[in-house]
Amino acid sequence: MADSTKRADDVFDIDRIRKLIQLMKEYELGEIDLRQENQRIRLCGVGQGQPVFASAPPMAQIPAAPAPAPAIAPVAAAAPAVEADGPHIAFIKSPMVGTYYSKANPTSKNFVEVGSTVQNDTVICIIEAMKVFNEIPAETRGKVIQVLVKNEEAVDFGKPLFKIDTRG
Repeated sequence: MADSTKRADDVFDIDRIRKLIQLMKEYELGEIDLRQENQRIRLCGVGQGQPVFASAPPMAQIPAAPAPAPAIAPVAAAAPAVEADGPHIAFIKSPMVGTYYSKANPTSKNFVEVGSTVQNDTVICIIEAMKVFNEIPAETRGKVIQVLVKNEEAVDFGKPLFKIDTRG
């Protein structure tokens, strides 16, 4: 594209791309996906200190189905919901679609196990979504009475992960 035909809001403007990469680093974003008319640019961060990759396929090659939302830090979606087991029982549910990991790496101990006491900020697992590893906090207090998923199992949004006794 010649400079004389460049628009100020062009997604392929190099200064804009540099600013986007800086924002990704500053806010530790895993991905940015921009579309402008029939143009698209997708920036994917691989991790801290890793290179950022950009791709710009023509819109004609993109499927008509909407792209999944990028994974962002977990929010209140992980908040437990009280179920029929009683008012003192809560379920911690998956805040996103991804792969559940019970430990930080294959040689580590599990974040929590049956009998573990958790606080609101206790990391209970990791969910990998689009190559981004998201630490999931308990967001409730109590004792883990059941782990409802297996390590490396695929999970959907809202799938119960842990059963918690909030009295413990």
